[in-house]
Amino acid sequence: MPTADADRDTTDVAALLERGRTLATPVLKAAIERLAPPMDTVAAYHFGWIDAAGHPAEGDGGKAVRPALALLSAEAAGAAPEAGVPGAVAVELVHNFSLLHDDLMDGDEQRRHRDTVWKVHGPAQAILVGDALFALANEVLLELGTLEAGRAARRLTTASRALIDGQAQDIAYEHRERVSVEECLEMEGNKTGALLACAVSIGAVLGGADDRTADALERYGYHLGLAFQAVDDLLGIWGDPEATGKQTWSDLRQRKKSLPVVAALAADGPAAERLGSLLAADAKANDFENFSEDEFAARAALIEEAGGRAWTEAEARRQHTVAIEALAGVSMPDHVREQLTALADFVVVRKR
Repeated sequence: MPTADADRDTTDVAALLERGRTLATPVLKAAIERLAPPMDTVAAYHFGWIDAAGHPAEGDGGKAVRPALALLSAEAAGAAPEAGVPGAVAVELVHNFSLLHDDLMDGDEQRRHRDTVWKVHGPAQAILVGDALFALANEVLLELGTLEAGRAARRLTTASRALIDGQAQDIAYEHRERVSVEECLEMEGNKTGALLACAVSIGAVLGGADDRTADALERYGYHLGLAFQAVDDLLGIWGDPEATGKQTWSDLRQRKKSLPVVAALAADGPAAERLGSLLAADAKANDFENFSEDEFAARAALIEEAGGRAWTEAEARRQHTVAIEALAGVSMPDHVREQLTALADFVVVRKR
């Protein structure tokens, strides 16, 4: 995996993530309670608050990077972190809307070490609850009734459209033999970068920041999102299922044209040629879902031999650097700058 500055204090990052959860979760739960049954309980299951039988649970609600960023962005604008809470909740609702739909479209049966919503409650509920979360996101912002809320909602809407564009590109690329590295980065910038960019600007907007400040924070978030997705792509092939909560070789099973695959195919040499031939045959195979572990392992080995893994690790580090450089254009308290840097470091060294 890519490495960041070993001297960073990871304890600070854990505290930032926990602060995001602590401040955002009560507001998030209140929003979910507005949903009509059974959508409210289906959403509660997705967030890990209850189990499949409806009993209270202490599930893994995700990394909470986006809420942490929204609160920090409010502080970057000179406001209290609480000013960013509606933005944190709105972004988290949009993010989870996308997860509910993505899991169904990708056929993923596991998320956060539990069965996905469509697997437990059916595809119709996954679609409906995802739609409901998307609607709630704008409601949470616009009910504030302020000029800043309108500006924040505009950024969230733009990011949401980009996210959906990215998902459409991702699905389309699964059915193509070749995708360029540039196309893959554009797709991942839409699918992941746009919403992280929104998370790290929306709190600042709610805190009264001008567009210049919000745009600079957005650039940090966009490139951080590309670093985040590059690491996700590495974990999607080589991640430990015990840590990721997904199957081994999960992205290969779904024929995803992720960065390691695309970079490997773009390389010269026998490994890239062999990989290209195998993936082309895979696209036509009728029994692809029955491939053995050894067959997926062989494809992963070819990706690594062709340089796809090393290239993606380097790209994660490069995007991390660009993200940190974007912060130079923002005047903010030193401790907030240090915390944004520490969160960026966390993104590129995580294991799930």
